[in-house]
Amino acid sequence: MIDLVETFINKATLVSARVTVVKTRAAALEQAVALLAVKPPLELQMPNPGQKTADGDSLRIMAAPGLDDDDLNRLSGLCDAAGNITLLRKGMRDWPGGIDLGLTLADFGIAETGTLVIRSDREDVRLATMLCEVHVAILDIADIRDTALSMADELAAVTGRQGAYTAFITGASRTADIERVLAIGVHGPLELHIILVKGE
Repeated sequence: MIDLVETFINKATLVSARVTVVKTRAAALEQAVALLAVKPPLELQMPNPGQKTADGDSLRIMAAPGLDDDDLNRLSGLCDAAGNITLLRKGMRDWPGGIDLGLTLADFGIAETGTLVIRSDREDVRLATMLCEVHVAILDIADIRDTALSMADELAAVTGRQGAYTAFITGASRTADIERVLAIGVHGPLELHIILVKGE
């Protein structure tokens, strides 16, 4: 298992992902809020509802669809304590101007390529990973697999359902379509942070 984790971290780092290892899910949520607290508010391309606080300070927007009630309550408390953070669980379509940080739970990691596999059947999960400047994905170390081929049965179960939408994310959004010059964040997040959770 140690080799798988090291391989995953190395491969993810090669595609500009930033990887952190923590002991618990609670620590992962704390890390996500800490990342957002030091991030400058995004520069809006169009207005978002409620983007300014009453005293005029810019809010930071965190989208966190797909969390269970315990994690959502814990995250909500952390955001309240940090201040100037609006936590969204749904309704991402109402924030077309952008989201500072999208927080998702990854179903699997593929060590060979440093890839995240995220069940994205819900539109809010898809939008949270695409409309944000920074994407933070939480992945349990126990869910890292060697290769996509070695998890063929698991992938078939995830993708084989009617209406299934599964995202394979490797690094931050990038393209070299325009004059073969690499551009980061054109079609999605500027940064990808992966928080690996060791578990109890």
